Amino acid sequence: MRRVQQLGVRVRHTYEGLAERFESGVQLLERRYTPLGRFSPGPFEGWRFLWQPAVLGLVAMSLILAGGSFTNSPFKLDMTGTWFFGEPSARAVGTPSETKLIVAIVLTYGGLLLLMRVWLRLAEVMKIHAGSPTRQLWLMLALWSLPMIIAPPMFSRDVFSYAAQGEMTSHHLSPYIYGPFTLGAGPYVNPVDPLWGNAPAPYGPLFLFLDGSIARLTNHNQLATVVGLRLLEVVAVALIGVGLTMLARGLGRDPGEAFVLGAMNPLVLLTLIGGAHNDAIMTGLLVIGVALAVRRRPWWALLFCSAATAIKAPAALGLAYVAWTWLGSTASLRQRIVPILKATLVAVLTLVVSSWLAGFGFGWVKNLLSNGTVRSWAAPATAVGMALGNTLHAVGLTGISVTSVLSGTRFVGLLIAGIFALWLLWRSEERGWVRSLGVSLILVVELGPVVQPWYLAWGLVLLAASYRGREHFWLLALSITGPFIGLPGGRQLLAGLVHANPLLIAVAVAILGGVLVAPMGRWTQWSWPEQRGADGLAAIGNHVLVLDDVKPAAVLAPHLDLGAHEGEPTLLVQADRAVVLPDDAGH
Repeated sequence: MRRVQQLGVRVRHTYEGLAERFESGVQLLERRYTPLGRFSPGPFEGWRFLWQPAVLGLVAMSLILAGGSFTNSPFKLDMTGTWFFGEPSARAVGTPSETKLIVAIVLTYGGLLLLMRVWLRLAEVMKIHAGSPTRQLWLMLALWSLPMIIAPPMFSRDVFSYAAQGEMTSHHLSPYIYGPFTLGAGPYVNPVDPLWGNAPAPYGPLFLFLDGSIARLTNHNQLATVVGLRLLEVVAVALIGVGLTMLARGLGRDPGEAFVLGAMNPLVLLTLIGGAHNDAIMTGLLVIGVALAVRRRPWWALLFCSAATAIKAPAALGLAYVAWTWLGSTASLRQRIVPILKATLVAVLTLVVSSWLAGFGFGWVKNLLSNGTVRSWAAPATAVGMALGNTLHAVGLTGISVTSVLSGTRFVGLLIAGIFALWLLWRSEERGWVRSLGVSLILVVELGPVVQPWYLAWGLVLLAASYRGREHFWLLALSITGPFIGLPGGRQLLAGLVHANPLLIAVAVAILGGVLVAPMGRWTQWSWPEQRGADGLAAIGNHVLVLDDVKPAAVLAPHLDLGAHEGEPTLLVQADRAVVLPDDAGH
């Protein structure tokens, strides 16, 4: 009997010892586990590698800058007096060099490909490892942005239209009635795309006020006005970065990952800074407004979303979501009427004040679809309309014009986008209203009459801090393919290489092939979910989980699985031992 009692005491002590060890092991893992269900290397530990993607990104952006600095580069406006360098002189004669054209295209495409590789890898690192130092990310954003700040306006001539509209505003000529060609001839008019020369402006009054103020501050100097608009967009991208970190923290997400996916997004750098599009101002104000709404500052949220709407109309979707979610998910439809009325009041007051500042009325509302004159195969609704119209003509139905068919398909596209947006708004509480807003903005773009790369930034920036599941894939896919929408130079590159000398062909292939396959350094390995050494230990990044003395709750598999979904346990494995943590341990 005594031996049995002694054996029982030993078993109890052994059990208590194992339980204590298991509990300490779990506590250690929980300290290493972040709220997002990812392993964290701890404060700054392991993040010293960030200088490597920072330098690689700077090299990529510098290649793009170099490609846009040639006098006959197809990625910018090749006109005298439109920038500080890379423009033809007034006395330039003869045919532009075909060799320089090919080099410009190769450098730009090489820089774009390298930028996509570096950004995708950095985004993967941020997804797996939380707790990145945002101060270093801000420095990286400044470094990547610098070449685009120096470069001439890239990939679009819209900023020259903005400058002309600002000059019109400063002279009290309404851009809502007249186009830039109303100014006659001169430095403001010459660079404007003829497609928009007589087109009234679809932009809100707040943008016209800012635009006209820059024209006055620069003493009506066209080049200085363009520089001022570029710097305004740089400030707007900084607003995007601030708003994303606020929004991510409000949603319980990693601010570092949101910053990389949103503020450091290639679309943001290349089109909002490089192209100096006013979409940066709208997006920056909208993200700040959404972040304030998440932090339960609804009045300030309405003010910022209203200001974004006074830049470009699509931001009004943000007003709708802020008003709808003001009282929470338990509010009835009748109770939501009061917040909707409040949002309407704030929006009307903001538009009235900004209209008074700009000096014009609400004529911009009727101009909202003025870009419908552009016919692009990148817009599904437009592509279907053109294909259907051309098919009808091919079979002999010439009585139906392509324009009428195009109007019908575009209306159907906008109708579908509106229906989906309403459905997403209705289901926003259960889906997450921020990501529903982001998806709604992307649908409005994709099903609208024109798809421009910079339009995609509206919704992608919001999804950067709120995505779930497969939305991460689509965020990355749209971000790396968007900059290539309508990008010139590809056909010229292929045609030029056919007739180029062998040395030029070899250089072009070496640059383009090199940026695709060249190793980027060991920092990319830090993003691999699993590494196994010769000792058979499963490693995550630079960290090995040593659980030799821990009694496993269940031995499930001899491999590491970090792909746990909501409601599933997280499996941590070392060699042939597995420990199952409950779903709420670290989530």
